[in-house]
Amino acid sequence: MKKLLLGNAAVAQGAYEAGVHFVSSYPGTPSTEITECMATYPADEVFVEWAPNEKVAAEAVVGAAIAGGRAMSCCKHVGLNVMADAIFTDSYIGVSGGAVFCVADDPGMHSSQNEQDSRHYARAAKMPMLEPADSSECLNYTKLAFDLSEQFDTPVFVRLSTRVSHSQSLVEIGERDNRSVKAYEKNIPKHVMMPAMARGRHVLVEERTRKLMEYAATSPLNIREDNGAKIGVITAGIAYEYAKEALGDKVNYLKLGMVWPLSETLIRDFVASCEKVYVIEELDPFIENECRAMGLDVCGKELFTLLGEYTPAMIAKAVLGQDAPAHTTPAEAIPNRPPVLCPGCPHRGTFYVLKKLGLTVSGDIGCYTLGAVAPLTSVDTTICMGASISAAHGMAKVQGTEFNKKLVSVIGDSTFMHSGMTGLVDIVYNKGANTVIILDNSITGMTGHQDNPTTGKTIRGEATKQVDLIQLCRALGVEHVCVCDPFDIKAFEAVVREETARDEVSVIIAQRPCALLKSVKYEGHCEITEACRKCKLCMKLGCPAISVDKETGTVRIDATQCNGCGLCVGVCPFGAIVKVD
Repeated sequence: MKKLLLGNAAVAQGAYEAGVHFVSSYPGTPSTEITECMATYPADEVFVEWAPNEKVAAEAVVGAAIAGGRAMSCCKHVGLNVMADAIFTDSYIGVSGGAVFCVADDPGMHSSQNEQDSRHYARAAKMPMLEPADSSECLNYTKLAFDLSEQFDTPVFVRLSTRVSHSQSLVEIGERDNRSVKAYEKNIPKHVMMPAMARGRHVLVEERTRKLMEYAATSPLNIREDNGAKIGVITAGIAYEYAKEALGDKVNYLKLGMVWPLSETLIRDFVASCEKVYVIEELDPFIENECRAMGLDVCGKELFTLLGEYTPAMIAKAVLGQDAPAHTTPAEAIPNRPPVLCPGCPHRGTFYVLKKLGLTVSGDIGCYTLGAVAPLTSVDTTICMGASISAAHGMAKVQGTEFNKKLVSVIGDSTFMHSGMTGLVDIVYNKGANTVIILDNSITGMTGHQDNPTTGKTIRGEATKQVDLIQLCRALGVEHVCVCDPFDIKAFEAVVREETARDEVSVIIAQRPCALLKSVKYEGHCEITEACRKCKLCMKLGCPAISVDKETGTVRIDATQCNGCGLCVGVCPFGAIVKVD
């Protein structure tokens, strides 16, 4: 049976058909849907979970594979940074059941803070990496990855990108391989990575890499397309699709499905058969540099950018010298639509108060990063998951007491569970006096409403133990923990003033659920009355439902966008905004 699937859904289908027993991940765009799709398969066939962070997920997968099950973890490229500690050691340990790590890169930074190229991890960790170009290959490569994992006693990477993850194409659906979990075998030299054991395992890892290079030379993953042309293209993943669209059969192709390790024999033979060879790959010159290290003369990043995504037009221009076809320019300029917090977003009240008080805000990764966008412009820094707390501690220690009283950290509930707790311990243990605001919106919002340890539900919607943030913070040594609704502007401002004035660490839990949750039922909408004095204070909220007529200065609320949250009602000093049914 053929079916149209997203690349991510095809990866899940491939893992299911491969007989995967255990899947543990932390949500991160563009990889999230893989694990969400896994949760739609029967619970008695595959256990699926959201882990608190990627490192925990990777460690759980390593354990499951050691115990004889087939296991998988999925993350975005920056999530791979978090799980790297476990993965590098797992490369030495190997597997009993197959272990696959899916990592989705984000060229163009559609939802990320950098354009990291995960292929470097495959080389550094000495692990094979497969890179599919469409949904069909996503399914087939994932199935093959489990087989290769067990054949070569190694964890295997499957590298995706935003376009592959979120594009659809036809796949052939197969049956599940209902294999049993292997019997566990105690093996101290293989599973205990103390130095004496690791030295012996390193020898095996290097021998494994040699065998994988031999496999790559004849593997069906690496496809050579001879069109009788003088020009050759070496490429992989989505760049292959772009190249095929741009160049058609005017060039020969070496499509690499295994991007690490590379077969020197295969590449040398292909280059020798062409008069000129281009290496077309998004992000870093990974394949190009390997070709140059072999002494091969290829064209690469001197013609193609290191930045963002490629297009067929870009490739046609670089290789064939063809300009992109002319396109019609709209009569009117298309207005920019920058990202903005949703109407009714609980974070809006928090950032309104923080900006009003002129505080320095150490930010984090989540929807609330948009607190840096005008007109709120409240967030000063955003580094990585959990860094809002740790970075603020460093800022306070070098700037001193008075600076600290004008400094807060903001971090989401899911992000706090991911990697914020250790930062809070750092502040308590090292006698800091920072104020941490946990933005508790009752869900993991940015990646599409996934549950986390603070919601009381598993990935399958089952009831489970719910982490109590108040008790948790107190257990970490914080004596001053308070809960406040950020839509109660006056009360929230008073709480922030009080907590930032302290000479010891404190936590404010800004608690209001995400406006997009099905359980949130705001009613009616807000309207501007004749009492409006055009002070435009409501515009400082940055609500997309509120706008100003440039000619008359009249403030308007778009009833089609307003969800009736009522935040603006409490902000207007003249009572000129009312809520109507």
